[in-house]
Amino acid sequence: MKKIFLTVLMTVTVSALVISGCAKKEETGSSASPAASAVASDNTGKDFKIGMVTDIGGVNDKSFNQSAWEGLTLLKKQTSANVKNLESKSDADYTPNLNQFVKDGYNLTWGIGFLMGDAVKTVATQNPNAKLAIIDNVVEAPNVESVTFSEQEGSYLVGVVAGLTTKTNKIGFVGGIDIPVIKRFEAGFVAGVKAVKPDAKIQINYTGAFDKPDLGKAAAATIYNDGADIIFHAAGSTGNGVFNEAKDRAKNGKKVWVIGVDKDQSLEFGDEVTLTSMLKRVDSAVLRVSKDVISGKFQGGKVVTLGLKDDGVGLPETSKKNVSADILKKVDEYKAKIISGEIKVPEKP
Repeated sequence: MKKIFLTVLMTVTVSALVISGCAKKEETGSSASPAASAVASDNTGKDFKIGMVTDIGGVNDKSFNQSAWEGLTLLKKQTSANVKNLESKSDADYTPNLNQFVKDGYNLTWGIGFLMGDAVKTVATQNPNAKLAIIDNVVEAPNVESVTFSEQEGSYLVGVVAGLTTKTNKIGFVGGIDIPVIKRFEAGFVAGVKAVKPDAKIQINYTGAFDKPDLGKAAAATIYNDGADIIFHAAGSTGNGVFNEAKDRAKNGKKVWVIGVDKDQSLEFGDEVTLTSMLKRVDSAVLRVSKDVISGKFQGGKVVTLGLKDDGVGLPETSKKNVSADILKKVDEYKAKIISGEIKVPEKP
């Protein structure tokens, strides 16, 4: 299917949701960030219901799923739409959770994550009058809008940061499940590191999970023990364990860095260990498509791919805290070359 590139992406600044305690199977949109709280609703969505089903990472993963939920939280603030999420504890929950929203008459049902592709396809086919959307996968159905990202482009830029920052010349990458979207993160990151530090040693470790912080911590420990001083993770809540390992080492006086993913993870884990993050504007994408449904402009059957030129991926402003001005200038140079097409970032390692 021909990919349609979004030319304008609404810039949305959403502070991190802080949710304590055990995650529930079902949550409503009552929690909002300070930035969202200041937005006056126009009530255009008061008669609309938008549902979101997460993959196995959970809504409080501090990265991918949480970013998507923040998009719906802001939608509620801006339009008074009714929003709800259902967490999937295993892949067996995907189809039942999607069907629950469809049967309850939701105007749009989101499937968040590559792993939900088959379930979204099944539910869309069985319910041709329902509107669905998916992040990180392409579902070819007339009632599904697919949103993907050029993760490799943003990952290239944080690779440049890592290559120019490392003092040991050893860098790590911790991935979740070995799927195409995570491979794009890996490919772009490695290419970016090698562009500025060709002789750098990069250690790759896939944990096989998006919801196992203990596996992320163990993977990080192995990589740091081998001499790496920077790790980029693309592993959902498994990546929280990478941060935990870095923070444990910081307590013992050892300086190591983590590059976050999807959200500005310095807001979650602090500047002490967060070098920068590879922003992936899932929140903005969820907000835009959901607003399209409310305004009657839903693009069923289309694919939107968001990259650097769309502000769909990139680095947060907080990068200035730990990344030097000279390195950020170099990042801007590479960004311009990627946008112009001078540099074609690989999608596969």
